[in-house]
Amino acid sequence: MSGFMFSRVLIVISLLGLFFTQTSFGQKGTSSSSPQLSFGAVDINLIVEQMPEAKEADAKLKEMQKQLQDTIMKMQDALQKKVDSYLKQKSVMPADQQQKQEQALQEEQQKMQQFYNERLSEIQNKREEFLEPIRNKVKNAIQAVAKEENLQLVFDKGSLLFVEDKFDITYKVLDKIKRGGK
Repeated sequence: MSGFMFSRVLIVISLLGLFFTQTSFGQKGTSSSSPQLSFGAVDINLIVEQMPEAKEADAKLKEMQKQLQDTIMKMQDALQKKVDSYLKQKSVMPADQQQKQEQALQEEQQKMQQFYNERLSEIQNKREEFLEPIRNKVKNAIQAVAKEENLQLVFDKGSLLFVEDKFDITYKVLDKIKRGGK
């Protein structure tokens, strides 16, 4: 288990312990009418995988990445041909011309790298643009189900080691999303 994941698990366990000690489980001498902590868990990955808009966004992003990869491959091939041509002619070139050719090849390599970085940044921005409405839809559905079920806490199952099925509200959230939040 990675250090980050282990830290997340420890935080969740600590939070659960804190909440349980604040409820009637840890309070001696309190009446049984004290409020009980109620919580649920959702599998956010499963929810997102089931959403058509997430599948559509994923397909668009993959297409953008493929186009970028194809363009970069063409640019690399063109640059490699120039390098090969230069290497064949290098022995008959004067030193100053060799230096100019090498500098031109380096500049082309840098331009290609800059092009790649810019397009990759555009793809990452598009990813965020696509994901924002999906995140909001999932969040709103989780909040609506939590309110209907009178839950004070909802955890992502991905950060928990174990959750009993009775606490899993994933399919209720999916149903809420499919019905358009109704």
